[in-house]
Amino acid sequence: MARLKEKYKNEIAPALAKEFDIKNPMAIPKIEKVVVNMGLGEASANAKILDVAADELKAITGQKPVITKAKKSIAAFKLRQGMSIGTMVTLRGDRMYEFFDRLVNVALPRVRDFKGVTDRSFDGRGNYSLGLREQVIFPEINLEKVDKVKGMTIVICTTARTDADGKALLRALGMPFRV
Repeated sequence: MARLKEKYKNEIAPALAKEFDIKNPMAIPKIEKVVVNMGLGEASANAKILDVAADELKAITGQKPVITKAKKSIAAFKLRQGMSIGTMVTLRGDRMYEFFDRLVNVALPRVRDFKGVTDRSFDGRGNYSLGLREQVIFPEINLEKVDKVKGMTIVICTTARTDADGKALLRALGMPFRV
């Protein structure tokens, strides 16, 4: 069992139930899934970039990524429907907790001039989106093999119904919000 999952079951869930006065244990907010997305617009011109990004995403998450395709043709971006434009991974269960633990405790502190993440990135239903500018903050990435710095979006989907519940859950799990 993942270390963070164990901590959630033993410490965080009872604390959240007490804080929000929740009687039903199924109503306590928890992380449902974590989606890591790496959009590569330049992949339409160079297909090799997509393979490198998929390998890096696999090293970061420990799971094989899915190649995402364009849903519409956009002439201004020289994009045709069905072209490969990115990679994504949906993490659940123990892998999700291990990735979240590494993100919060290892990767985010390695961001240059890090002062915490903003609390304005909630969607109104307790889900949180986080954008990273470079993939090299993860220790799994070999710096000598990186040819181009790529950004990624991380979406943390929770069962919380409000942003306040979601923020309390993520804060209890160790997410470093700005003060």
